[in-house]
Amino acid sequence: MRTIARISAFLLSLALAHPLFAQSQAIKIAGLVELSGTGTTSGTNFNDGVKLAVKEINAAGGILGRQIEYAASDTQTNPGVAKALAQKAVDDGVYVVMGPVFSGSIIVSMAETKRAEIPNFTGGEAAAITQQGNPYIFRTAFTQATSMPKVARYLKDALSAKTVAVIWVNNDFGKGGRDSMQKALDAAGIKVVADVSTDPGQVDFSGAVLKVKQANADALFVYTNEEESARALRELKKQGYDKPIIGETTLTGQKVIELAGDAANGALAHVGLTVDAPQPAIKDFDKKFQAEYKYKSDHNGMKGYSAAYVVKAITEKNKSPPWYTVGRQTPTSKQSQNIAFVINSKRMVVSRTYSDCLP
Repeated sequence: MRTIARISAFLLSLALAHPLFAQSQAIKIAGLVELSGTGTTSGTNFNDGVKLAVKEINAAGGILGRQIEYAASDTQTNPGVAKALAQKAVDDGVYVVMGPVFSGSIIVSMAETKRAEIPNFTGGEAAAITQQGNPYIFRTAFTQATSMPKVARYLKDALSAKTVAVIWVNNDFGKGGRDSMQKALDAAGIKVVADVSTDPGQVDFSGAVLKVKQANADALFVYTNEEESARALRELKKQGYDKPIIGETTLTGQKVIELAGDAANGALAHVGLTVDAPQPAIKDFDKKFQAEYKYKSDHNGMKGYSAAYVVKAITEKNKSPPWYTVGRQTPTSKQSQNIAFVINSKRMVVSRTYSDCLP
């Protein structure tokens, strides 16, 4: 399964609505991240990735000679708090907003950055995030619509599964993934015989696992956040579940492995981004991240890190003043596969991989 993701977004001029760079002030970037609550693992990794990139960019001279001023705020994994923080970021006149990561929060908060025409990067994976026609939202991750068909093909072709049980978390992330997976399974001719919804932050998975065992499906698909995934894996081992356990990145992330221990052995997942990928730029990131923070990043750290470098790459590409003359146009589905920006009514499309944008 593919481990190196292409950053796909339609960059509507990076929304340089303000003549920000006309002065020598710092470039203000706001982080709206989950530093507490059920999204702590995701938000902390994403935030640390952004901070590492900002540190490197500033040490190398900044963006067009300007230093980045990055300030992170805790959304508490609460959509209402995220929305309020987005409003504050708009009032503060920031150049770019990073986060939130949790799909439920970004779906709510991005309305504020859209209203102010401020670019907003996220690591959220719910398909709905980029299906609303918001030209200011950019994702440094695969969408569920991209990853779920790959998982379904694996279930069909590698495991010859005819039936599957599904455990999913009942939030925007989980519902989006569950719906995308159902569509992919239907296309593959695989029947869902147990559809088990769980709560965000759920501690006890004994009932959910019992339902899965009773369904006697050929395989189990688990789509929950990291902490819940670890609890589910521990309970599956406790109850002696012996069928294939398949998931997405959040089933086999670094935090899950740490929390689940031996219970994570044997779990398989489609991983869009991983620091274990055999790619020089990613290996270099892994080394620097661990040196800086003394822990191993998951996919969210990579999302935050790459987002900051995308901002640098596009801003430096779009370097002809005055900044406020940059034009705008509505993206098409084909154009959305690339990073695009408009300069003086002449559209330029740039397709970049991680190695293109990273140092």
